[in-house]
Amino acid sequence: QVQLVESGGGLVQAGGSLRLSCAASGSIFSINSMGWYRQAPGKQRELVATITRGGRTNYADSVKGRFTISRDISRDNAKNTVYLRMNSLKPEDTAVYYCNADSLISVSYWGQGTQVTVSS
Repeated sequence: QVQLVESGGGLVQAGGSLRLSCAASGSIFSINSMGWYRQAPGKQRELVATITRGGRTNYADSVKGRFTISRDISRDNAKNTVYLRMNSLKPEDTAVYYCNADSLISVSYWGQGTQVTVSS
């Protein structure tokens, strides 16, 4: 089992920045890729960015050039944290942001979500 705890959401004006963090605990040695998804009111959950254990990243077109995903894995696998740096935020970025971790056997874990609100 893997537990994910997000932090860093909040209210920001358009053009501002936020950094989200997601700390993994439990069987973190089993984690392969991690990522961020978001869900706006009335819309389906969508991919924002992912990063593999090897550092390969993938971004939604809507956030390319504005968001940066990064990952910190301790040598002893005791800590595994993923970050999402969000710059040049737009009102359409407003959503609940969820951290995701996929294990080596394709089991998917989710955090509880953190609200990001961008005012115009």
